[in-house]
Amino acid sequence: MACVLPSPPMIRRHAAALSAPLLSLALSACATPAPPPPAQSEPVAPAPAPAAEAPTLLPKVPQPPERPVAPPSVTDPALSRAQRIDAFVDYTAQTYGVDPAQVRAVLAQAQTKQPIIDAMNRPAEAVRKWHEYRPIFINDARINGGIAFYREHRDALERVSMQTGVPAEMIVAIIGVETSYGRVTGNYRVLDALYTLAFDFPKRAPFFAGELAQLFALKKEEPQLDLLALKGSYAGAMGLGQFMPSSYRLWAKDGDGDGRRDLLTHLPDVFASIANYFVVHGWERDAPVVARATREPGAADFVPETWDPVYPLADLAARGYRPQPGQPVVEGATLLSLDGDAGKEYWLAYRNFYVITRYNRSPMYSLSVHQLAQAIRDGVGPAR
Repeated sequence: MACVLPSPPMIRRHAAALSAPLLSLALSACATPAPPPPAQSEPVAPAPAPAAEAPTLLPKVPQPPERPVAPPSVTDPALSRAQRIDAFVDYTAQTYGVDPAQVRAVLAQAQTKQPIIDAMNRPAEAVRKWHEYRPIFINDARINGGIAFYREHRDALERVSMQTGVPAEMIVAIIGVETSYGRVTGNYRVLDALYTLAFDFPKRAPFFAGELAQLFALKKEEPQLDLLALKGSYAGAMGLGQFMPSSYRLWAKDGDGDGRRDLLTHLPDVFASIANYFVVHGWERDAPVVARATREPGAADFVPETWDPVYPLADLAARGYRPQPGQPVVEGATLLSLDGDAGKEYWLAYRNFYVITRYNRSPMYSLSVHQLAQAIRDGVGPAR
């Protein structure tokens, strides 16, 4: 957490107080005293430089309300597991109207999985540089797979794109990065993943216990789901787009009007839901995502506090970061600095980049999705 200072942090005021020297007056034998020395004026401290005005930041991208997290009675590691489970059953029943007996019966069949905790402690984004992370998703297999997937489902994808403004290639890229176009949707039971992280991973327990409660609420709304068979990622995300239970409940869409939202196998629902997720989080139709930037010689490092595009381009230019010629330019950005193959890469990240980070908070993930989408579009050609 940043400290709040009472005065501008870049200004320090120094006042020099210099007293007049003390003079000894020697008395001579004569009665007439020596004349006093001429008065000396004190030196004047130079006026401090005026404080630089802080830039006027732009408004943040409006976002939906934060998803609820579980209360301390469920997540406090000082409490016994039995106490926390009892509190979880009460919390889920009272918050979502789920039968407490059903919650308890399902939890009795959940298992803690140590590999889930191990995976949470070493995400790829945390241990890899950009030049190591990028090839995981930007490679021939992923690009060619995306082109083939797009062509196979072109009509449905472009229909959703026209309705929502989210490019079809962006929907495909999300599916490509998340699940390799549906081939790798996760081998952990979602129940086990969320149970493990809710009760054996204290630093994220409020979020994951909240998601575990949402899983029971989702079952109530989508009775076709089998909580004991549902498979997903080590973090409890499921389906081709890897939606967490709360995302599934809040933003999944019935893409073909059959009365249910199936994100596991039903592509019309998957396409509509990914697009809706982007729209809800602020996607702008036909707006750019990023611009490659140049750093001027002597420019200071700048690490923004947020991926929100709140910095005016004039402010970023004053810091020494400008879009390269030919790159898209829109007002409002933040700065992304990454370790590329040839050294530092600088990007101005716009509003739509921020929206991708709402899907996954990692900026490397978001840039990978964008670049994969571009490569897929280049391979497929313009939308019809």
